[in-house]
Amino acid sequence: MSKTSRRVVFGVLLIVTLVVSTGGALGYLGRLTIVFDRHPGKQLAIIEEVPGPPDGPQCAIDARYFDEEPRGLRPEVLQAWLKLRQTASEQGITLCLNDGKRSRQQQRAEFDEAVEKFGTEELASKYVLNPPDRSMHVIGFAVDVQPIESAKWVEKNGSTLGWCRRYENEQWHFEYSSGYLTGGCPALIPSATGS
Repeated sequence: MSKTSRRVVFGVLLIVTLVVSTGGALGYLGRLTIVFDRHPGKQLAIIEEVPGPPDGPQCAIDARYFDEEPRGLRPEVLQAWLKLRQTASEQGITLCLNDGKRSRQQQRAEFDEAVEKFGTEELASKYVLNPPDRSMHVIGFAVDVQPIESAKWVEKNGSTLGWCRRYENEQWHFEYSSGYLTGGCPALIPSATGS
């Protein structure tokens, strides 16, 4: 191997070592998160950090709830939400988006609030997933619809548009999947933790 070739190989190895070391240090310090792509072609590392609106205007038909903007939802989910809302409106139903996209930090804050409310992490985890990466709100596939009468309409009619209720203990929580359009809704599970 020539002297020039050795220098090139040494330089490449040095650069790789520096990149790996820097990545490891940033990961250790919590400044770099590597996300495994559960949905090929989707930029989860970017999507999961996008915060959703913390609130919004009051729901027009029930002031106890918000009707936040659907910012941060994945493009196909946003389109499906807009279609669902339009279809409901055509039938005289108002859907309020009480909660949609959350960042990891927002999900963690939701969990911490649930711990305060219910007293233990075990009880809180029946309503708010922890760690945050497990939440479909964080990856932009879930919405919470209020009031409950509107959520009941989504449960009855939403599957034809790709929306399914997922948890027995959350009448308001719906997730979008194009697979639901053809395969229908999967069976409800007891809670976000499956128990």
